[in-house]
Amino acid sequence: MVSLHEVSKTFDATSSKAAAVHAVDGVSLEIERGDVFGVIGYSGAGKSTLVRLINALERPTSGRVVVDGVDLTGLSERGLRPARAGIGFIFQQFNLLRSRTVAGNIAYPLKVAGWPREKRAARVAELLEFVGLADKARQYPDQLSGGQKQRVGIARALATNPALLLADEATSALDPETTKDVLDLLRRVNQELGVTIVVITHEMSVVSYLCNRVAVMEAGKVVEQGSVYDVFARPVQPVTRRFIGAALHDRPRPDIVERLRQRHPGRIVTVAIRESDQPGISITERLRAHDVDGAVVYGGITEVGSRPLGSLTFALTGDDTRIDALIADLRAHTEVIEHTEVTA
Repeated sequence: MVSLHEVSKTFDATSSKAAAVHAVDGVSLEIERGDVFGVIGYSGAGKSTLVRLINALERPTSGRVVVDGVDLTGLSERGLRPARAGIGFIFQQFNLLRSRTVAGNIAYPLKVAGWPREKRAARVAELLEFVGLADKARQYPDQLSGGQKQRVGIARALATNPALLLADEATSALDPETTKDVLDLLRRVNQELGVTIVVITHEMSVVSYLCNRVAVMEAGKVVEQGSVYDVFARPVQPVTRRFIGAALHDRPRPDIVERLRQRHPGRIVTVAIRESDQPGISITERLRAHDVDGAVVYGGITEVGSRPLGSLTFALTGDDTRIDALIADLRAHTEVIEHTEVTA
């Protein structure tokens, strides 16, 4: 659905003292039809510029952008119109027209596209039903909650039957419960309507809940990409590790390790829990087999794509030789960190 080939975007310096900004730097991506593809990065990583390149609101400085088989790179503004009609866009701050009703907001892109009145009315009614706002058609945006406003934004983005939907920080202005409702709606858009979705976000929880593939951006570059589970289960880059650590809180910081050491006898060891390693069901058996006692003293497990991911920290007590053998056994199957005591 989307192919980016060595795409870069440089913004010229705004003054003689300022440097040019390389917002996107040599990015290549392949987004398959039917994907829910996440692009994650901290502020300034270049992800919002990237999404604007996909719908040609920005033109690349170099490289090629191909969407649904159409190379957007060299098209004139007039030539871009039919291509953009196949791309829906969901905004962070909703961008609804306050002077129009809910129905009027959804109908607006259809009016611009030249749909006849009766056909517009039928499409608006269909979309209002789909997003669960059939009873809000005559209300105005100021009368809606944030979640309802974003549902209107999604319905408006779907109005012209796009094959591709771009969501730029679409849930960052919402509370957690409302975020889940909106993500569930986007999942329905993908599964029931077959729309490919590109999600731009700085929240790992959004990617882990909704997406099947992800690219991690830093300083304008894609530094890591792949299936969501593979990238989060075995992060290579430090920025990916920071995202995971901030979201899961599953591994103790050094100060927490010291407090754990004061509270619990034995050796403090953290064991990664990943589905492909399958250590979860056998840790108890391995403790028993090596005649080692282990108490869980820290950790957290979440689900990514309905698969477990996280880590548990144990206080291990028993004969040191047996504990060494247990750790070696676990390391043959998964990542193990022993938090050795730091001496002055």
